[in-house]
Amino acid sequence: MSRLVTHGDSAPSSVNRYLLPHEHQVIMVRRHPAILIRPIAEVFGGLVIAGIVSTWLGNQGAGEGIFVVWWAWLLILIRFVWKLAEWSVDYFVVTSKRMLLTTGLITRKVAMMPLTKVTDMSFQRSLAGRMLGYGEFILESAGQDQALSTVTYIPYPETLYLEVCQMLFPNANDSDD
Repeated sequence: MSRLVTHGDSAPSSVNRYLLPHEHQVIMVRRHPAILIRPIAEVFGGLVIAGIVSTWLGNQGAGEGIFVVWWAWLLILIRFVWKLAEWSVDYFVVTSKRMLLTTGLITRKVAMMPLTKVTDMSFQRSLAGRMLGYGEFILESAGQDQALSTVTYIPYPETLYLEVCQMLFPNANDSDD
């Protein structure tokens, strides 16, 4: 089986610390950058609005208002930088034993589901997801609520889906030979 990872063969330390000694990483990907579309749109939209309002306030002679407008835009920019930093440390990992989704910059959250508990797995793609190349995994287990039930913004979901299915059902192709 091929290994699908983002940076060579080893997980970054932010992920590696959650792997058990007896398991090995098979798949590791960041969530799709499309997760940043809304924050990027907010920054550029805020910039346009700040420019228009600044011009209008400048014509009115309200210098303090211009200062407030640009500080508000700076807060939007800081929020974007925060979202970008969060995205850079969020990973979806499939090991030989389980699936993990690590999220969060300051408050770290690790959602996990053992591969043996997965009873059904599917993925779906919205129109935007099909155009941009991302999808959503839906994981189900035998009548239990799990910490990991959906994983949004998964890049190349068809490839990942097939690789995970091969792990979940390793002998399914052996019977065809």
